[in-house]
Amino acid sequence: MLKKIFRVLYEYIAITFGSLLVALSLNLFLVPNKIAAGGFSGIATVVYYVSHYKLPVGMTMLALNIPAFILGVKTIGVDFGVKSIYGTVILSVLTDTTTFVPCITYDKLLASVFGGALMGIGLAIVLLFGATTGGTEMLAKIIHKYISFISVGQILLGLDVAVIVLASVVFKSYELGLWAILTLFACSKLIDAILEGVNFAKALIIISDKSDIIAEKILKELDRGVTGLHGIGMWTKTEKNVLLCVVKRHEVSRVKNLVKSVDKRAFVILTDVREVLGEGFSV
Repeated sequence: MLKKIFRVLYEYIAITFGSLLVALSLNLFLVPNKIAAGGFSGIATVVYYVSHYKLPVGMTMLALNIPAFILGVKTIGVDFGVKSIYGTVILSVLTDTTTFVPCITYDKLLASVFGGALMGIGLAIVLLFGATTGGTEMLAKIIHKYISFISVGQILLGLDVAVIVLASVVFKSYELGLWAILTLFACSKLIDAILEGVNFAKALIIISDKSDIIAEKILKELDRGVTGLHGIGMWTKTEKNVLLCVVKRHEVSRVKNLVKSVDKRAFVILTDVREVLGEGFSV
C-alpha cells in the first residue's frame, strides 16, 4: 500500500515538474517575445497583449480548457482521468505564479528554439506519466467526431496553424508567425525524441488470455485498429488470439498502461515501424 502511495506521489511530482518546464518556456521565452506557437497557450498570449496585460496567460488557458472539457464529455464521452485534469490546472497555476522570472532573451531565434525545446521536454514528461495539459487536442477530437475522414493529427495541425495566423494578424507581424512555426517544430521534435525516438510508429504484439477485453479497450479508448491473429502456445498446446496493433509514438505508453490494467501477465512485444500506410497514418 505504501509503495503504491509513493508511486502515485512520484507520478504527480513528475507531472508538476513537466508542467513547470512548460510554464517557464512561456514566461522565459515565448510570451515576452509575442511568440504564439499554436494551442490554447498561443491564444492566451494573444489575449494577454490585446487586453493590455490585464488577463493573465494561465488564467486564460484554464478558462479555455473548462468549456473544451465539458464539450468533450458531452460530445465524445472521453474519460480524461484525474491526471489530465491535474496537469491542465497545475500548468495554468504555474504559468501565472512564475511570471516573476525575467525573460532570458529578446532574440527571436533563441527564444523560438529554446522556448520550443523547453516546452517539448516539459510536455514529454507530462505525457510519459499518463497525463496531458489540455489544449486544442480536445477540440481536435471533437471536430474529428463530425469529420472523421480527417485525422485528429491533421485537425490539430490545422488548429495550431490557425492560432499562429491569428497571432500574426493581431500582432501585425508575419515574422512572428514564422518564429512560432519554428517553435512548434522544435517542440514536436523534442517530444518525439524523448517519448519514442525518431521512428515513425510502433507495432505491439500482445499475447494475453484477456485479449478480447484488451482489444475492445484499444478500439474504444484509443480509437486504434487491432488485428486478431490465431496463435497456439507450443508448450501448453492451447489456442489463443494474438493482437497486432500499430500506434503512433506518443500513444505507446497509453497502450502499455491499458494492457497492464487488464492483464499484468500479458506478454507484449514492442517493435519499430519505419513506415505505415493506411487510415490514421501516411497515405
